[in-house]
Amino acid sequence: MLIRDGIPTAEDLAKVLPSEERLAKGPIAITECFQQIACNPCVAACPHHAISMEPDINATPKVDPDKCIGCRLCVSKCPGLAIFVVDMTQSEDTAAVTFPFEYIPVPEKGQLACGLNRAGEELGWFPVLRAVSGGKKNMTYMITLEVPKELAMEVRNIKAGGYRDGK
Repeated sequence: MLIRDGIPTAEDLAKVLPSEERLAKGPIAITECFQQIACNPCVAACPHHAISMEPDINATPKVDPDKCIGCRLCVSKCPGLAIFVVDMTQSEDTAAVTFPFEYIPVPEKGQLACGLNRAGEELGWFPVLRAVSGGKKNMTYMITLEVPKELAMEVRNIKAGGYRDGK
């Protein structure tokens, strides 16, 4: 239960996950932010105005699936590390999952990383497609893994230091 262990329930996730139809169109941001707190860097970060907080800054962020292009600019701006981008169009069998990462060492493109679910349980080893810095003022990296489609809504982090050379 979210309030006790920080892990969202299926009911919590159903409120924020995009439709299968939208997922089939390309990358989209998913906000797994469930607390009503005064925070809105994601709104300011989105150049497409796809993220809003209504009625005020204390609301949870909502993604407009018609406006979001999955550019990933919001991922490293979220201080709660609660925004992910999922691209189910990566290939026929795989999806690309981008998430925030604030540990060192940072994995490198081409390495394999140990993917974790929301509870920190290992789901397997997946290729790192990208490791992009948030910039000098924002040390949050954005890591993108290539995962089997059936795990795209499960993989949400990687084991710090849990990397090895690819294939």
